[in-house]
Amino acid sequence: MVSTHSAKQNHILAALPAEDLARLQPDLELIPMPLGWAVYESGGRMSYVFFPTTSIVSLLNVMESGASAEIAVTGNDGLVGISVFMGGESTPGRAVVQSGGNGYRLKATALTREFATGGHLQHLALRYTQALITQMAQTAVCNRHHSVDQQLCRWLLLSLDRMENSELVMTQELIANMLGVRREGVTEAAGKLQKDGVIQYSRGHISVLSRAKLEARVCECYAVVRSEYDRLLPYRPTI
Repeated sequence: MVSTHSAKQNHILAALPAEDLARLQPDLELIPMPLGWAVYESGGRMSYVFFPTTSIVSLLNVMESGASAEIAVTGNDGLVGISVFMGGESTPGRAVVQSGGNGYRLKATALTREFATGGHLQHLALRYTQALITQMAQTAVCNRHHSVDQQLCRWLLLSLDRMENSELVMTQELIANMLGVRREGVTEAAGKLQKDGVIQYSRGHISVLSRAKLEARVCECYAVVRSEYDRLLPYRPTI
């Protein structure tokens, strides 16, 4: 049976010239990225960078108490492990798979070797990092100034942009942990969206029924992040 997996399902890898991707191909390893898997932990030295294809990864900051909040989300639009090429080698945050699927991992040594050429992967990775920083900054503003309803809409849209379908497997408790808010707030916000026919929620499964209605309710933070990604990374896979 022919595999349907392709490194080009990741937008960064898909944007590489054929010869660059061919050079990386022997070092790219397809791996499962199951729901809840910690891609990296706080302070851990990173031996790989990861290019999600059908999975979505939450980047979290964790407090001493164990409480956490999501600062960004990444999926087929980017990569996980920017500290490998930014020079830090580790980070105080952690990365956890929020939607299970697959991805490709690349050894840090292979990435460093490729970066030394100053080629397309370096260019794309740095532009992606700028877009990611924008998302982190806008998330901080959103969490401070906007309602839980708006934050939930932003989170759903960012997730949808990185998915192959319109259904997420995510409990309200996990969403509350991601957003850094009380579970009751997420329950109320999700209830409003369901009542108005925007989503359908049942036993940890969220189906988005109307993207247009989500976009009508979300704060400006989503548009800021989306436009910056489109400006810096106007690439789509050509599988």
